[in-house]
Amino acid sequence: MTDSQNCSDSCFLHKLTSEQKEYAAKVLNESDENRGNAIAEIKRWIQESDLRARTDEFFILRFLRVCKFDTEKAKTRIQNFQKVRFSRPEWCSNLDPLQPRLQELLSLGICLPLRKLDNQGRMVFIVRASYDPDVFTISEGIKILILILEVAFKDNVEASLYGLAVIMDFQHATLRHIAQLRPNIVWHLVHGVQGCYPIRIRSLNSINTPEYAKFVMTIARYFLNNKLKERFHVYSHKTTHDCLKNVPANILPIEYGGTDGTTQELIEYWQKVVEENREYFIDDENYKPILK
Repeated sequence: MTDSQNCSDSCFLHKLTSEQKEYAAKVLNESDENRGNAIAEIKRWIQESDLRARTDEFFILRFLRVCKFDTEKAKTRIQNFQKVRFSRPEWCSNLDPLQPRLQELLSLGICLPLRKLDNQGRMVFIVRASYDPDVFTISEGIKILILILEVAFKDNVEASLYGLAVIMDFQHATLRHIAQLRPNIVWHLVHGVQGCYPIRIRSLNSINTPEYAKFVMTIARYFLNNKLKERFHVYSHKTTHDCLKNVPANILPIEYGGTDGTTQELIEYWQKVVEENREYFIDDENYKPILK
């Protein structure tokens, strides 16, 4: 990274409003005084280790924020992040978004972050069972989640501060979709969220949940920590409106009772963003740890 890139990255990191600084200090233990030192410590630790993780400042800051600036916890999470990325190559490797199968999956809108933040400053993600399970595997679907999550978060200060709200829409889920969600897959997904990826889930909701999917919800709840259990809510088709009424209409797509465009527009928007970040994903293949 050049000096000019470092300067740009540093300015980006420090460009917080007074309200954001107050939240960061109160909730995340972050201040102008400790931010630089903590980033430098983690960067030095990565460079001296065999993890081969990224060392750009915002990448590191995301881990510090999710760990509330406990540097030792951040180091452990980075280690876990590297391990899960390269111990699950079927999820995390070969992420060139221009591959035909990934192109087709991107066009189906499996993961759709909303383009506007909610009233609490959180990014809202709608995750849909919108692929054919006879054609695509759950691993390919997870690849799409990773692609979208990374481009949505890698430059988003608000998401790293306030976290995200997840809405899992099971409206088009079939028994074949549910069969793909084996307990070991559910465990690895939960482990990735809770102990590996630099994300904070502030709200977790399952909507349009059919009876035959509730078994998977029970398994998922078993693996969740206490905080996420409290934030996890399951809504049937009849009660889905109780979840969506808490999301501002001006950020939701029309199909979900909102006014901010259609789901197809969201699909096209995020497919374009992912494609524009193709070089980032290709370069990211170089950051593979030496696992022992």
